[in-house]
Amino acid sequence: MLRTVTAGLDGSPESRAAAEWAAREARLRGLPLKIVHVREPLPVPVAQAPLVGTETLQSWAENLPRESAEGIALRHPGVEVTGELLTGRPADLLTEQADACELLVLGSRGLGGVRGFLLGSVGLRVLARTRRPVVLVRAGEQAADEHRMDPAGVPSAAAPFKPVVLGLDAEDPDETLLGFAFDSAARRAAPLRVVHGWSLPPTYEYAVAVGYDPRDTFGRHMAAGLAEVLRPWRQKHPDVEVIEAGRNRTPASALVEAADDASLVVVGRRIRDGAPGPHLGHVTHAVLHHAHAPVAVVPHA
Repeated sequence: MLRTVTAGLDGSPESRAAAEWAAREARLRGLPLKIVHVREPLPVPVAQAPLVGTETLQSWAENLPRESAEGIALRHPGVEVTGELLTGRPADLLTEQADACELLVLGSRGLGGVRGFLLGSVGLRVLARTRRPVVLVRAGEQAADEHRMDPAGVPSAAAPFKPVVLGLDAEDPDETLLGFAFDSAARRAAPLRVVHGWSLPPTYEYAVAVGYDPRDTFGRHMAAGLAEVLRPWRQKHPDVEVIEAGRNRTPASALVEAADDASLVVVGRRIRDGAPGPHLGHVTHAVLHHAHAPVAVVPHA
């Protein structure tokens, strides 16, 4: 099956920003882009006795993916773009699209108009059910936002990419998550900043109470563990500059801070078959609520 980058489009500013981001990602990956709009079926009473304006709404839904695909193709020459209209339950159909593509991209409203993501029920249900990576993009996201300043101090898409930031549990690393992050950094020719937050075990508090501060010793131990996890990935991707960022603070706060200077933030979501709810995890949840950069949520076992 031909893999694609797929973007869900509902006409909102956040979904349009997601579609533009998806086009840029499709170019990086050398893949075609598919724009999908899901139209929910009309309730039976409305379908039997259409209201004024219903035909206009249906016509808008039919034209949206085609017209959007044509516009994106003009703005992103070299990217093959198609549009598709589907009818059904958005969460169900977007999950099916996610499982059949390389990457699903969705828009999400910014909290307070500044930063963070506000996930609706559709986005949450897709995140909870798909086994493929999903990227969330805020309204207003521009290509230049993912790049460093040019020599004149002006944001420019011609400047190098900001780092890709990966939140990693060094004590329980996942190959899928690491592979996605290294691949994303390599495609952008960007550094990969690997963030691992840690706190002293409760037993160490006794040492502090008697005048011995074990943070340096424990920090070196954690840094050695992170370096060991990353060693084979450095060998596999020698062109990727890896920045190890271990922090004596909670993983969520360490990752949110690092996300301020990122082209893409990569976090994981553990797959829990049969368990109700999205199970995003508190670290992923915190990043989604506070990060300004696009966030890739990568499911893993």
